[in-house]
Amino acid sequence: MGQGPSGGLNRQGDRKTDGGDKKEKKFEPAAPPARVGRKQRRQKGPEAAARLPTVTPSTKCKLRLLKLERIKDYLLMEEEFVANQERLKPQEEKAEEDRSKVDDLRGTPMSVGNLEELIDENHAIVSSSVGPEYYVGILSFVDKDQLEPGCSILMHNKVLSVVGILQDEVDPMVSVMKVEKAPLESYADIGGLEAQIQEIKEAVELPLTHPELYEDIGIRPPKGVILYGEPGTGKTLLAKAVANSTSATFLRVVGSELIQKYLGDGPKLVRELFRVADDLSPSIVFIDEIDAVGTKRYDANSGGEREIQRTMLELLNQLDGFDSRGDVKVILATNRIESLDPALLRPGRIDRKIEFPLPDIKTRRRIFQIHTSKMTLAEDVNLEEFVMTKDEFSGADIKAICTEAGLLALRERRMKVTHVDFKKAKEKVMFKKKEGVPEGLYM
Repeated sequence: MGQGPSGGLNRQGDRKTDGGDKKEKKFEPAAPPARVGRKQRRQKGPEAAARLPTVTPSTKCKLRLLKLERIKDYLLMEEEFVANQERLKPQEEKAEEDRSKVDDLRGTPMSVGNLEELIDENHAIVSSSVGPEYYVGILSFVDKDQLEPGCSILMHNKVLSVVGILQDEVDPMVSVMKVEKAPLESYADIGGLEAQIQEIKEAVELPLTHPELYEDIGIRPPKGVILYGEPGTGKTLLAKAVANSTSATFLRVVGSELIQKYLGDGPKLVRELFRVADDLSPSIVFIDEIDAVGTKRYDANSGGEREIQRTMLELLNQLDGFDSRGDVKVILATNRIESLDPALLRPGRIDRKIEFPLPDIKTRRRIFQIHTSKMTLAEDVNLEEFVMTKDEFSGADIKAICTEAGLLALRERRMKVTHVDFKKAKEKVMFKKKEGVPEGLYM
């Protein structure tokens, strides 16, 4: 009851307030449109393109600016590269044209010859291995500072003028002779031959490692040694052991390699061999089968025999010439020392003659131990029977017997070598050694 009048008073007060607001509010007309008619199109033309848009600085705009600057830098680099290519292309074409002209002047193929004498800056006397000497011209693009008598040159195939210089003057055959990898054989693999090993150490190794010992005692060390004896007694094996134990450069030559087809090539190869040995000193030159070029001199009827004798004379000159061979040692090997020329064996050229005899009983036993140390032997194997035999075995024969015994065991699918295998191997080796005559056939 008491709340009713208050609620009514409130409603009347609200009405009064609303009425007062209506009296205070005035009528305001709507704003006129900005323009009348159809929608205006965007302006086109140079004025619109020149008008700058309103840019509000933000992070996105800065990133876009950096990206466009990077693209601009890349385009500038590309433009510079294209300009350089267009500028350098004529020079490359000119250089290629010059090279083609030089190749046309040189001609293909080119002959290889030797420069005998320089007459003046543009002329020289040259020679080749297949013809006489010629007076020829030197082309202008040849480096004349490197020309000297005796050097190898390239000549035009027809007019024989000098068109180039061979920079590498080392003969390819001499490069092949150099032993790059040391052999696996060492002094421990040699049965017996203690005296021979001692002599070759004194004559070859000691002068290279301790030359001061010979100077203190007042003597000159030996220039070279010759190894001679029956085939298969260990001459080449000892040379391999020397190459294995020394740190000097080792050059291995076979005597037949010094015999060449054309006149003068053999002596030239000998000179090249010793020149390379001198450049790579300390070095050891091992010439196997020296009897191929070192036989006794006689009146030769054919040009080939005279060329062999000229090769030996050049070898004698290199062994005992005016040039000192202090750090170059020579080892010769042969089976027929009686056929060699006395001038090759005289003291001053070859100071040591080391003989390799057939092995005695002690040496045979040692060689059998070396070759059977890695073999699987049966219990019935008695090597003393083969050591004490009266047959003349060389070291190579003993190695052949051991190898043949192992092959006979493999043929029968056995992993152990028996005494019977050794007996059969010995008979087979002796049969081949005596040229097909079986042992004991005529006893």
